[in-house]
Amino acid sequence: MPIRAVLLLAALSLVAAGCAQPEREWLKVNQPYTAEEFRRDVAACTRSSKLDEECMKKRGWVSLSPTRVEKPPEPVRAPSAPRYR
Repeated sequence: MPIRAVLLLAALSLVAAGCAQPEREWLKVNQPYTAEEFRRDVAACTRSSKLDEECMKKRGWVSLSPTRVEKPPEPVRAPSAPRYR
C-alpha cells in the first residue's frame, strides 16, 4: 500500500509540474548584458511578486516566450448566393 501511495503522489506531482506556467525568457537585442544587469532589472520591475512586463520592455528587454497565443481574426466572408437554383 505505501508504494502505491508514493507512486500516485509522484504521478500527481509530474502532472502538476507539467501544467505549471512556463518561465519567461528575456534578452536584449544587439546589446551586451550581464546576468547581474538582468537580475537588477527583474528586481526593479517586480511588484507584488509579479513581473511587470511593460517595465522590462522599457528597459530594453524583449520576451522570447509570449504570454499568450493570439488567435488571428476570422476572415470576413461576403454572403454568397446559392450556387444552384
